[in-house]
Amino acid sequence: MKKEQLHNGWQLDFSYPVKERTTKDRSRGITIIFDKGLGIRETRDLLETGAPYIDFWKLGFGTSALYSSALLMKKIELVNSYNIKIYPGGTFFEIVYTQGRLKEYLKRACELGFTTVEISDGTIQLSATERSRAIGTAREMGFCVLTEIGKKEAAAQFDPHEVAAQMAKDLQDGAFKVIIEGRESGKNVTIYNEKGNIEHGRMKQLLLLAPEQSSIIWEAPLKKQHIDLITLLGPHVNLGNIFPEDALSVEALRRGLRSDTLKMFLPYPGGGKRESRAPALRHEKILQGANSSYNLSI
Repeated sequence: MKKEQLHNGWQLDFSYPVKERTTKDRSRGITIIFDKGLGIRETRDLLETGAPYIDFWKLGFGTSALYSSALLMKKIELVNSYNIKIYPGGTFFEIVYTQGRLKEYLKRACELGFTTVEISDGTIQLSATERSRAIGTAREMGFCVLTEIGKKEAAAQFDPHEVAAQMAKDLQDGAFKVIIEGRESGKNVTIYNEKGNIEHGRMKQLLLLAPEQSSIIWEAPLKKQHIDLITLLGPHVNLGNIFPEDALSVEALRRGLRSDTLKMFLPYPGGGKRESRAPALRHEKILQGANSSYNLSI
């Protein structure tokens, strides 16, 4: 193997079990870090170890308003320097929007160094016109726009038909990706039940109805959700609300460097390929057609 192909810290001639991993700037296989208040030193530590595997960096909730201006700008500049798009959480957008400060918010976001914003209505109510206008205004000002769908209240109604229709409209209005709400807890919201397990019926319906599977970012704060989504949808699934301490472990799952995904590629003792041990959802035709962009084959 040529030296330049040895993309591992060991500089050892071996192959990752999952060979085809997208690289930055990527449009699938995206990882979004959920930052609730890391200091500069903690931020730098994570960037030094995990920057190649992180695509977006969300300053959760409204926490960005609690930094000093100098510290906020320093942190934004640092994250940007590693080719990672940093942005304020959607809840802060909702606060300024309800106070009629959208344009001032976007102007100041640009001055601070943000290049991405999130448009959401997890707590407030936005009409279809208001949502489209907010996306359009942010795009006109040069921002990459992520939108989020799903209410934050426990057990709020989740209609896959409505969600798919909203996804299509957001993408038409200029959103780069659409996030499916998972909250910080990952429980009793959108596709997750009260234990944080995926409700396969909801997920299957959404995958069939969604306009583009690679345009979905699934918020998945829990370890079992990382495993299930990567196992079900492949290493190029887009994941959000990943805690900083989980950045490398998620990438290890994507590469087959953890038992949970490695076992999917181990040969049988007698030879031949082992069939995936993923849950039944992975074997159904619904994902073969509706989600063909995800491929775990090697």
